[in-house]
Amino acid sequence: MINIGIFGYGNLGRGVEAAVRQNDDLCLKAVFTRRDPQSVNVQTDGLPVYGEEKLLQMKDEIDVLILCGGSATDLPKQTPFYAQYFNVVDSFDNHAAIPAHFDAVNETATANGKTALISAGWDPGMFSVNRLYASCIQPEGKNYTFWGRGVSQGHSDAIRRIDGVADARQYTVPVEETVEIVRSGEQPTLTARQMHKRECFVVAKDGADKAAIETAIKTMPNYFEPYDTTVHFISAEEMKAEHSALPHGGFVIRSGVTGINKEHKNIIEYKLTLDSNPEFTSSVLVAGARAVYRLNKEGQCGCKTMFDIAPAYYSPLSADELRHTML
Repeated sequence: MINIGIFGYGNLGRGVEAAVRQNDDLCLKAVFTRRDPQSVNVQTDGLPVYGEEKLLQMKDEIDVLILCGGSATDLPKQTPFYAQYFNVVDSFDNHAAIPAHFDAVNETATANGKTALISAGWDPGMFSVNRLYASCIQPEGKNYTFWGRGVSQGHSDAIRRIDGVADARQYTVPVEETVEIVRSGEQPTLTARQMHKRECFVVAKDGADKAAIETAIKTMPNYFEPYDTTVHFISAEEMKAEHSALPHGGFVIRSGVTGINKEHKNIIEYKLTLDSNPEFTSSVLVAGARAVYRLNKEGQCGCKTMFDIAPAYYSPLSADELRHTML
């Protein structure tokens, strides 16, 4: 059995707890939190919940620590620190900062004989792997990544910070006409506006200026200004009834050519449709924990990404079983 620890018990931590229960070779040892442990209600009977101060005391009882904090402020500090004491997995998703995060984690993991997997999930993660495979197979071509239709938690939070907003959900939506052009084998150069649109559902506070809120959303640099954005004002009851889930997904398309004269078009597409973004991400983290454990047992220390790990390491099946059932 591989003993798993969870640090952080929000949506992602709860998803890890559920995912571990689907894997017979994994055992959930404990949940660790920065909150009052008495305030955390886990879903597994008998599962202990401890404060962060207990983590290092249990370093010999945990084979892999799955870090479920946020990418903005938590993981840049937590992952390099805990890679000194544990094999670790995180879902760091700030694409531009991944190289620096990798270097920081690699330094501490390597120095301490630990193995770390960073930026595991679906993007970065599964989408990254599919972009890589497709680019290798079709070297002459272009990659296109479309996200949604799904809730963007970061964009939703940005709306909630606007004066007069009580609650908000923002959906990222691919532009269907553009998707069909790419699927046809054309290789256009596209702007952000041509690829995605933003759909916002907002609960305004009593007496709030809805026109001002809509203007603030549509003119917000980086988040909404580069996109065609629609704003819908709804009631708190409607928000709870229709927009409380966290669906997401999307697809990676590689448009390439083969043949001596490059006469044949080929489309490679990988698609995800997720009822729960955090639960799916958690499932990737849990498979990554198995891989990290195995790599460490082989003496492969330091930091890894999903690019660096052979697919068989993620599976509970033996190499012989994989050859018989999936090859």
